[in-house]
Amino acid sequence: MTEQKTSANSAISRSFDVLDVLSRQLRPVSIQELSLELGVPRQSVHRLIGQLEALGIVTREIGSERFSVGTRLKSLSLACLSSHQQTASSHAILERLVGEVGETCNVGMLDSGQVFYLDRVECDWPLRVQLRPGSRVPAHCTAIGKLLLAFSESRTRQKILANTKLSQLTDNTITDPVLLDLAFEEIRTRGFSINNEEDSVGLIALAVPIRDPSGTVVAGLGMHAPTARVSIERAKGFLPKIRAAADEIAEAMF
Repeated sequence: MTEQKTSANSAISRSFDVLDVLSRQLRPVSIQELSLELGVPRQSVHRLIGQLEALGIVTREIGSERFSVGTRLKSLSLACLSSHQQTASSHAILERLVGEVGETCNVGMLDSGQVFYLDRVECDWPLRVQLRPGSRVPAHCTAIGKLLLAFSESRTRQKILANTKLSQLTDNTITDPVLLDLAFEEIRTRGFSINNEEDSVGLIALAVPIRDPSGTVVAGLGMHAPTARVSIERAKGFLPKIRAAADEIAEAMF
């Protein structure tokens, strides 16, 4: 192998090391912290960060010299997860769940203040909301969105809410940050979230967390249905099945 190829491989390897550290942090990280974590000179880390920032793979926190995973890498990660979900055993688990509860179910992750649907299986009823995997919906007024915001690190959650327009979509939409914080606290306590006609009149939903092996909530599994067919109390009766499916999907994902 030539010296040039060796150098290129070394740069790629170190870039992945940097991204590995950034992706595991709950807050933006400084070059000094990356240098200490990786055992790499600050100058080398600074050069790598500059190249990754130019590509949109990492992003600089406004007004500081701290960095986090960028939108380009997030989009790539979500696209890969979405593609995987469509072909993996987790999709079969979602199909089975829809067969058991008789309503549409979906898996979503939080991305830039919105919920990105990784996978979705529609029910057979003619009265339903039809969306494709890859669709995005607001986070502050949807079951999966509120769930993921509730379990996000406080600083991350506040940053998302501060940079998101909290649109009043129905009379039930919560737009007051104080009331949202109270809702998030309740979600963390009971372990699931409810959407009571907050993004669409006549539509309710609930969602439970999908956790990685460390216990961190990384996605949500939700079920939604029209109020003409399912009440919130009846939907709660499906929670054991939905939670069991969330655990199975977590095993399939990780």
